[in-house]
Amino acid sequence: MLEFTSSTPLTMGVELELQIVNRRDFNLTRGSSDLLALINKKPHGYDIKPEITESMIEIATSVHTDHQEMLAELKAMRTLMVAAAEKTNLGLAGGGAHPFQHWDDQRIYPSERYALVSELYGYLAKQFTVYGQHIHIGCVNGDEGIRLVHLLARYIPHFIALSASSPFYQGVDTSFQSSRLTSINAFPLSGYMPFVSDWEGFNRYFQTMKDLGIVASMKDFYWDIRPKPEYGTIEIRVCDTPLEIETAVALAAYAQTLCKYLLDHRELMPNQDVYLTYTYNRFQSCRFGLKGNVINPLGENSQVTIKEDILQTLMMLTETAQELGTADALRLLTNRLLERQSDADWLRDTYGKGGSLSEVVRQQSQMWMATQ
Repeated sequence: MLEFTSSTPLTMGVELELQIVNRRDFNLTRGSSDLLALINKKPHGYDIKPEITESMIEIATSVHTDHQEMLAELKAMRTLMVAAAEKTNLGLAGGGAHPFQHWDDQRIYPSERYALVSELYGYLAKQFTVYGQHIHIGCVNGDEGIRLVHLLARYIPHFIALSASSPFYQGVDTSFQSSRLTSINAFPLSGYMPFVSDWEGFNRYFQTMKDLGIVASMKDFYWDIRPKPEYGTIEIRVCDTPLEIETAVALAAYAQTLCKYLLDHRELMPNQDVYLTYTYNRFQSCRFGLKGNVINPLGENSQVTIKEDILQTLMMLTETAQELGTADALRLLTNRLLERQSDADWLRDTYGKGGSLSEVVRQQSQMWMATQ
């Protein structure tokens, strides 16, 4: 039986997967071992670790209640990593997918877990060289976690569209704003969590899947949102890694604010009908980003753009954000919706100006490393 660790409600943390590139043509390079060796020469107390292939590195924050403190921690981690990258002549970059790498050039990081994944999934393991942001929100118990997972399903297109930063893949413009999630779709047990009503029901489902030999642990579920019982959190997993740290923090604050609103409004209850349009809405956000359409099956069925839906939600959250202290983060998202292009649009425009994907990566590396 899975035990759900009790956490302080609305605490949060983020994980960011980052690209490691060379400084010659800015292709991905197998630099995680060298980078980690240099970073770990002195104790630093940060959670910086390898990911499934050697051209990836992951950073994770500690537990926070305040998004500004999270931003300060991420900036300190970046300073440490940039210093190590400079010494090893490597670059670091955000973005949900490297624009022109080829999956067969990648190498699985030498660990038991990743070796098992590679053996099980074959070439999909190397194709999993994509880069995402995961957002954790603390929950007091498993029942609350299940409730929030189902209620947040309605807002998944928001997080996809706001973070979309993977328009290019394998050297091709995919016509998607976020191509990253198509790589994840190939895995079994991707998509959304089954509609269970409480933690006891989830445990029955998990035990059945385990008895059938389909899963061994929660890590085998690649759902868009999933409970993380050992942490006492729910985990939103659909975001591309943004090009800038500030965007990543604003997205976490948005999730925290949404969760507070849902916790405060106990009359809002999960409804299985939300999944009638889930796959359609998810595709719209991946393909068209903020210009995509969403249908809310629990309200009026008329389609609205994702941008309009986000702006309406941000208005709904105004009072909650004031209470929580996240108004500035939500204002950042609002301003970006109204005044500037998405990360995916910026990447396309940058390519259009120079016609070089290497130059695109050089500039996005500068942006994440804050060296402009």
